[in-house]
Amino acid sequence: MELLRFEDVAVGYEGKPVAEHLSFAVHAGDYLCIVGENGAGKSTLMKTLLSLQTPLSGKITYAGALKKNEIGYLPQQTEIQRDFPATVREVVLSGCLNRSGLRPFYSGAQKQTAKKWMERLDITKLQSKSYRALSGGQQQRVLLARALCATKSVIVLDEPVAGLDPLVTADLYALIGRLNKEDGITIIMVSHDLSAALTYADHILQVSRGSNFFGTTEDYRASELGKLFIGKAGDSDA
Repeated sequence: MELLRFEDVAVGYEGKPVAEHLSFAVHAGDYLCIVGENGAGKSTLMKTLLSLQTPLSGKITYAGALKKNEIGYLPQQTEIQRDFPATVREVVLSGCLNRSGLRPFYSGAQKQTAKKWMERLDITKLQSKSYRALSGGQQQRVLLARALCATKSVIVLDEPVAGLDPLVTADLYALIGRLNKEDGITIIMVSHDLSAALTYADHILQVSRGSNFFGTTEDYRASELGKLFIGKAGDSDA
């Protein structure tokens, strides 16, 4: 089932595009990684997808079953966010706010949803701890649980492993992969980690100045744009 579609969309600020001719679709159960060089417009695209800003041109369609306020979002963390003075449970529950409407209290169903995702992400034992006292990897699990409370089907992640050590990074990628394969959560992730994108994603969207690519990971590896970008990434790692 198709969840959303971009048709020849341009994104940018104050009428000036940073990425153009973006055409792609996301279906239920997809794992899409958005890659590209710095400044190519990946974060602007993500904000447009989340309806945090409007496209400059083109058409964006959301499926009837997918409401704009029911997409979970895990943004890059700032230093202020890392020092947020709340308990783990409070942070996770706050993911339900978009769907709470005008109700001043969380419903029993929302509390059960938070409990479910804390258990699934193995952070139940941390629920009474202060969020700011956690390690970076624990904080990302909490924010991931928060994002899952905001959605029934789709989460958008912006560089979720930034600043984490290699072991914690591998663990978080594996967890996101299980959420996709075992829980059926559709993943849309912006990442500079091309190796992980090629390992976990089943679709790749490369945003580039002049030309873009959208297709399966296998087709991306075989494409001229993909070969060029993979080669550049390999050179930078050397």
